[in-house]
Amino acid sequence: MKLVVGFILVIGCVLGGFVLSHGQPLALWQPYELLVIGGAAFGAFVISNPGKVIKTVFGSIPLLLKGSKYSKGLYLDLLGLMYDLFAKSRKDGLMSLESDIEMPKQSPIFKKYPKILADHHVMDFIADYLRLMVGGNMNPFELESLMEVELETHHHESGQAHNALTKVSDALPGFGIVAAVLGIVITMASIGGPPEVIGHHVAAALVGTFLGILLAYGFVGPMATMLEHIAHEEAKFYECIKVCLIATLNGYAPQIAVEFGRKTLFSTERPSFTELEAHIKKKGK
Repeated sequence: MKLVVGFILVIGCVLGGFVLSHGQPLALWQPYELLVIGGAAFGAFVISNPGKVIKTVFGSIPLLLKGSKYSKGLYLDLLGLMYDLFAKSRKDGLMSLESDIEMPKQSPIFKKYPKILADHHVMDFIADYLRLMVGGNMNPFELESLMEVELETHHHESGQAHNALTKVSDALPGFGIVAAVLGIVITMASIGGPPEVIGHHVAAALVGTFLGILLAYGFVGPMATMLEHIAHEEAKFYECIKVCLIATLNGYAPQIAVEFGRKTLFSTERPSFTELEAHIKKKGK
């Protein structure tokens, strides 16, 4: 929704300012210029990115419309889940988590947190490292190093979409110039014709430059930045899980382990100590 509001503001302010300056809105409607700029940008995007990145970018459109899902409520659920898992392992031993790990959809613990359970990437991350903790004898330093390698790979992968869009944004002003040059070529071919025809061609050429810059800085660039913010928030989510797991592997009590994770969060999403405590008690009923 925020994306749509932003687009309306960009279009409304640019077009409104043009109209208030006694400009004719129809003069900006140049479909052939849009075809040149948009087609060239899309073609370059297809050439420069592998199929999986193209698929990821288009798959990110719903994300842009919905915005980030990483709210305080989701972090409360994550920390509550971590607490329940750690409390069970501390009471009954790490082996008691085996059934929860292997069949999370049937697990009473995971079923209390449907938002976490619905994210299979997060579930795989949690389950994989709990398996290593249950079945292996890795020390905290080894496990932390392994997590950092995986998270670095994950962050690199999650950054491909916004990097691809950023490059398209950087190229759009250039394609606007391409459209403008083609317009000037048409204008030069019309030299000697009526002044109004030449003026129309010159205006169309200038609109090409205008559209390239507007699309870059008013639409595609902000979309890429928004995806980058979402990727950073996703990275913080996984970092919180990592810190909680390492803390419990170091022997800290469940309350302290989740406190380690809480401290990693951005202040805008970080629940207070009392909020987290109340949430844990509520889920424990």
